[in-house]
Amino acid sequence: MKKFFFLFSILMMTSCNHENIKSYTFYYWRTHLSLNAAEKTVLQKATSPYIYTRFFDIEKVDGKFQPVAVITKDQTFETDKEIVPVVFIKNDVFYDISSNEINFLAENVNSLIKKKQTEFGIKISKEIQIDCDWTAGTRKEYFEFLQRLKDFSKKEITCTLRLHQVKNSKLSGIPPAEKVYLMCYSTSSPLENSDRNSILDLPTLKNYLKNVDLYPLDMDIALPIYSWGIVTNHVGKHKLINALSTEDLKNANFRKISDNEVEIMKDGFYFGNFLNKGFTIKVEEISEDQLTETKNFLNKKLTNYAIVYYQLDHRFLDKHQF
Repeated sequence: MKKFFFLFSILMMTSCNHENIKSYTFYYWRTHLSLNAAEKTVLQKATSPYIYTRFFDIEKVDGKFQPVAVITKDQTFETDKEIVPVVFIKNDVFYDISSNEINFLAENVNSLIKKKQTEFGIKISKEIQIDCDWTAGTRKEYFEFLQRLKDFSKKEITCTLRLHQVKNSKLSGIPPAEKVYLMCYSTSSPLENSDRNSILDLPTLKNYLKNVDLYPLDMDIALPIYSWGIVTNHVGKHKLINALSTEDLKNANFRKISDNEVEIMKDGFYFGNFLNKGFTIKVEEISEDQLTETKNFLNKKLTNYAIVYYQLDHRFLDKHQF
């Protein structure tokens, strides 16, 4: 009898471990599609058959819809993964927009995706993802756009979901999407004067997602692996330098303030920027412990989800285990 219970316990533990192993892949967010050896290796090991690739952004310029930062590609971008096109649309595009303009926008977004697919000869999945930080004031127009895009493309339309859109779902509404991708980052603005990690602050995340298990759509999870440096000048204005790490702060011209913050002691060019004496640089990055705690929290709320790490870039990959 003891042997039976022992074997049963082992089987249960193995089953639980398997349940906690999530399929994963990456977002690709650079405007030029290319992959170096490290990126190819990590992507090949990813257990999801997809890679979520930003194709272009949509902005409103002089009152007209304009695709910007449209992707280019070189021969190094080779993968067996199916490409999920992602289009970022600024929320203000959906202010003061007519039904005819929504129709025009959806048709042209679909056309440009197809044009890029043909131009690059890449394998596109059955899904198109839209990334937009919609609000209560734009939800009607944005949701209509999603429906029109589905009509034109004949594909599954998914969209990103911000933390506030979960917490305030009655105001934000539920998008007409096949699935949402919950962005578990950007918990606050990096331009605020705060001791919190603006990329991912666990107490803030948990507060926003107390009732995430009640959200009525299928959900996958986007987790951060990126980092940046927040530069603050003499009058308290901030700017970001992408992909800085605490290792980058080891410089004879920097005075250490804390483990992740320094003061510049000599004017000069640093990380491609001219920075003055007296400026400070604070690095924000993501640890494995933060990611583990986030997953443990989500595992208590959600039973079945895949992970998309943001983003596939060799500067972030060697700091994490996938």
